[in-house]
Amino acid sequence: MTQVIDGKAISAQIKEELKGKVQALKNAGREVTLAVIQVGEDAASTVYVGNKKKACEYIGIRSLAYELPESTSETELLELIAELNKRTDVNGILVQLPLPKHIEEDKVIRSIHPLKDVDGFHPASVGALCIGEPGFVSCTPAGIIQLLKRSGVEIAGKECVVVGRSNIVGKPMAMLLLRENGTVTVAHSKTKDLKSVTKRADILIAAVGKPKMFTREYIKEGAVVIDVGIHRMENKKLCGDVDYEDVAPICSAITPVPGGVGPMTIAMLMHNCVESIQIQEG
Repeated sequence: MTQVIDGKAISAQIKEELKGKVQALKNAGREVTLAVIQVGEDAASTVYVGNKKKACEYIGIRSLAYELPESTSETELLELIAELNKRTDVNGILVQLPLPKHIEEDKVIRSIHPLKDVDGFHPASVGALCIGEPGFVSCTPAGIIQLLKRSGVEIAGKECVVVGRSNIVGKPMAMLLLRENGTVTVAHSKTKDLKSVTKRADILIAAVGKPKMFTREYIKEGAVVIDVGIHRMENKKLCGDVDYEDVAPICSAITPVPGGVGPMTIAMLMHNCVESIQIQEG
């Protein structure tokens, strides 16, 4: 019987734990504050920002919203980030991506102080992850590790294949699996005979951005399959990078889309916000 890994339930569990931590901090006279910046009115970004605000409210984190017009210049945005970097009452800064084309994303990411980089995108955060030092970890990969651990999936000694090498998911995912003593292969668009590589995986992380690309031909029987992709089909339904109906019967465990990895990203953002106080004091 295939185990369906329920990201909604696990993210709710994490939020409840964080709620208690935030209350304990408040009792000690400490308030966690997240500043969220959105430039422009991208519809998907507005939904994501709204979900982050709701999560903050639920857990007890104070959130500051900066909703800037599309015409905001790069200089204006960088000035706002510089001001938030200096503020002692702001623990985390999040700039919602994507940004308008006239603003350079990399420059903006680098302008956020590493001690307030709750998204875990700053080169200093990535470097800390690589060498095993404390710091913020990119939320989606961190969420996937929690999904595996809280579902009873052993990582140590397992063949782990990550398909995708993005800075936000693929690369940090590989580092986190290594940290958990997995044996890790990173595959990508230039990998030869991808099916033979993924077929070795005890744990497969699918993060390529192609709807229903992974059919059972790619999957080892009994594997754990984590689907990072999310796509809206012509019939308006959501699907992932994995052909769920085809693959689920041969897996030992699988994440659905929606309701798998997605809810974990915001839960781990909230986790990073709460951790920010300890990281800043450390």
